[in-house]
Amino acid sequence: MTEQTGIPAIIDIDHIKRLIPHRYPFLLVDRVRDIDPNKSAVGIKCVTMNEPHFQGHFPATPIMPGVTIIEAMAQTAAVMVGASNGMEDKELLVYFMSIDSCKFRRKVVPGDVMEMTITTLRGKPGAKVWKFQGVATVEGEVACQAEFAAMIDLPAE
Repeated sequence: MTEQTGIPAIIDIDHIKRLIPHRYPFLLVDRVRDIDPNKSAVGIKCVTMNEPHFQGHFPATPIMPGVTIIEAMAQTAAVMVGASNGMEDKELLVYFMSIDSCKFRRKVVPGDVMEMTITTLRGKPGAKVWKFQGVATVEGEVACQAEFAAMIDLPAE
């Protein structure tokens, strides 16, 4: 835990599963670190050949689909917001609203470690609609960049 924020320095997979509802085969972030509450975070995705999308995308030349890269960035953003606002075990729901200015610059393949830097463009504690900028890199090279908006919601109690 960092003394200033009370948020763990690294959010591991068990903690991630307490914050967002995603599970295999659609849980696409393995760890989140460097959280600046409600402002930014870095997500880590270790890409392996065992992931089901590689069976069809593409069997002879496996490439992580762009939509799953964007989804991994969105999951990182949801973990950051959830951890920043004490939403563990509260059945947080997150819905895409838009994806803008998306560009793919490099293939992401099995064996890669994708690092996703997420920055909040709009949103604050208690807000339902948030906007983020995400940049996914592999070995320092940009693989994807996008802006995306999401509605972050808790079920009625």
